[in-house]
Amino acid sequence: MGLSYTSVPENPNKPYDMGEVIRRVVDEGHFFEIQKDWARNILIGFARLGGYSVGVVANQPSHLAGSLDIDASSKAARFVRFCDAFNIPLVTFVDVPGYVPGTEQEFGGIIRHGAKLLYAFCEATVPKVTIITRKAYGGAYDVMSSKHIRGDFNFAYPTAEIAVMGPEGAVNIVFRNQIQKAKDAEKERARLVEEYRKTFANPFKAAELGYIDEIIMPRDTRPKLIRALRALENKREKNPPKKHGNIPL
Repeated sequence: MGLSYTSVPENPNKPYDMGEVIRRVVDEGHFFEIQKDWARNILIGFARLGGYSVGVVANQPSHLAGSLDIDASSKAARFVRFCDAFNIPLVTFVDVPGYVPGTEQEFGGIIRHGAKLLYAFCEATVPKVTIITRKAYGGAYDVMSSKHIRGDFNFAYPTAEIAVMGPEGAVNIVFRNQIQKAKDAEKERARLVEEYRKTFANPFKAAELGYIDEIIMPRDTRPKLIRALRALENKREKNPPKKHGNIPL
């Protein structure tokens, strides 16, 4: 039972279970999730794709909208480094609106802990394949095995929104004066949001800039992932010679 076009809601505010998306893609629908009761806004676990053993990292939109926080970053970073240590390819499913806001996160060191995931993906030399299902905003998108940090293959669904921030937030900042001067502020805001979404917050602009290798339909996810893993089967990559890196502990 594969994915359909409705498996991922087009409405960016509607939650869904990323675990179900993963199970519809992997061999025999079997996803061995680990640490599932800790930092539930991110999923990690093992599966097989076309017979290949893979480590899966995925945002979970049904919990905290899939946002990254301190615990999620640490959980995913350790898993990525584990997979890299044992030469297990990484498959990443992305639907992330950003980092969890708040003074608790800031005082707890969200920048330092968030950088652990960035560092782990950057340093990993195993095959890295990424699927952007819906939201991919700002720095949280960057750290989720994006092209910017040496992802090998990056695919996106037509529902993907890839931008610095969400259309609503961007419009409120960039066009604040224009909205305030409009006769009908709400109508003008809605028009600008739709225009921003069509112009910037879509996978086509990202593909034009080389951040996405291909825009695919959900039903093609499994064959595309298997072909990508097959293409990367003999990947050989070495980090620059040095004693060790400086991981953000």
